[in-house]
Amino acid sequence: MQYSNWGPADLSAPPARILRKVPATRGLVVEDVQTGWVGAVVRIEKSGGMHIMELADRREKVRAFPLGFGFLVDGEPVEVVAPAPAAGPRRQARTASGSVKVEGRRAQVAKASRIWVEGKHDAELVEKVWGDDLRVEGIVVEPLRGIDELTAAVADFAPGPNRRLGVLVDHLVPHSKESRIVADLMASPAARNNILVVGHPYVDVWQAIKPSTLGIPAWPVIPRTMEWKLGILAAFGWPHRTAEDVGLGWARLLARVNSYADLEPSLLGRVEEVIDFLTAPVS
Repeated sequence: MQYSNWGPADLSAPPARILRKVPATRGLVVEDVQTGWVGAVVRIEKSGGMHIMELADRREKVRAFPLGFGFLVDGEPVEVVAPAPAAGPRRQARTASGSVKVEGRRAQVAKASRIWVEGKHDAELVEKVWGDDLRVEGIVVEPLRGIDELTAAVADFAPGPNRRLGVLVDHLVPHSKESRIVADLMASPAARNNILVVGHPYVDVWQAIKPSTLGIPAWPVIPRTMEWKLGILAAFGWPHRTAEDVGLGWARLLARVNSYADLEPSLLGRVEEVIDFLTAPVS
């Protein structure tokens, strides 16, 4: 699967004249003015307040575009909009994590307990899938900006029975640097009953997204001599030079995640374990 470059340049301001709104129904043939790509709508998804449509050309190659202006239908400039939701029997609403959605209940004031993750991308992924659940429980997710200073950060946090800490660590495998840091931390008296450290086996949380979610057979293998995220972006054929490239690449990946079903079980179980630990009654 190929992706269009859907950065800010794609979201051009509406033209002066009012264009006809055309729902992006499955099978509609659309031409993207900027790239010349012509394809039929095969899928619509919503992520972060933005609707994305996938267009398959006559060779069944697929590209994704944000809905809006900059498209032609039968040669006519139009605004492509999301189709109206289909009517059907009312189902019990669920959050992205799969739990029953609590209607009409306000988010709790944040509790002292926290979930710590290694970086911004980890925090954004946890928020996207478990955010509704965490707001109901009053649990805040905070990025650590790395694992090296974990022991000192825990000492500053001063955990206790009503101030618990759950930590999600990348690449927590035997004999790794991360495993040694965690072992030292858990040997300290402060960790007893008040801290839970869990981890997943992936080099980076990006890999916790199932390859099938991204339309690839497997995550590319990146040589140790190359910075991993830049190597991934290069393998996908995306810009891969700057920190901005990394941020835009991550935004593309995160846009593909809609629920827990898009993530690997090895991450799902660990996050659920941390939430259960932080919300368990204090004995």
